[in-house]
Amino acid sequence: FTIVGDPDQMAEAAFRFAKACVEKIDMTKHHGEHPRMGAVDVIPFTPVKDVPMEECIEISKKVGQRIWEELGMPVTLYEESATAPHRRNLAAIRKGQFEAMPEKLKDPQWYPDYGNHEIHPTAGIVAVGARFPLVAFNINLSTSDVEIANKIAKTIRESSGGMRWVKSIGVMLEERNTAQVSINMTNYTKTPIYRVYETVRFEAARYGVHIIGSELIGIVPMDALVETAEYYLKLENFDKDNQVMEKHLL
Repeated sequence: FTIVGDPDQMAEAAFRFAKACVEKIDMTKHHGEHPRMGAVDVIPFTPVKDVPMEECIEISKKVGQRIWEELGMPVTLYEESATAPHRRNLAAIRKGQFEAMPEKLKDPQWYPDYGNHEIHPTAGIVAVGARFPLVAFNINLSTSDVEIANKIAKTIRESSGGMRWVKSIGVMLEERNTAQVSINMTNYTKTPIYRVYETVRFEAARYGVHIIGSELIGIVPMDALVETAEYYLKLENFDKDNQVMEKHLL
């Protein structure tokens, strides 16, 4: 879910969402493709327009403390809110997933920022933080071989020597019998959407596979799409600040 509003609204909405997840989701019975460690897995606060990052960090800490105090779900702060460098990366915090968290939280370097050293028995643990706007972008391939998606994901993701600001995994869309490269782009201004898309297309050709579609999850910054259009249309002398209508309406 992606929601937009003023800081106070977002703090309250995030807490209520977490409360509903804790009440309704039993992680001991949950299985899925995407890595997860809690009924509500991660709550990021992202600055929009004139809201400074510092305010998002402050909100994340208040919400994190409230989740522990009122819901009994341990909280780890991450990204810009992290209390130590090794705790910035969500993938590192989440490693082991829900099933391994009871043992992981016994390690002092992974003690929660709010809460004791035990997970909530049915809701697990949640990461709360502040970060730059993320683009969740998935690319579907013309194959049911998820290993091809895994190989492509490994090629493009930063942790495997690929592109900086890119996280990716291969997943299987069972209902469509389609392999997917699931991507999180943590800084679209440094590594743009079109570059990731073209790299996936190029790598897929190695396996005789092509892209059949892509999808954006949640809200995406307008500039991320405008620069993609600029690339594919080969626009000359394009001024996105003056030639995009919505720029004059914000």
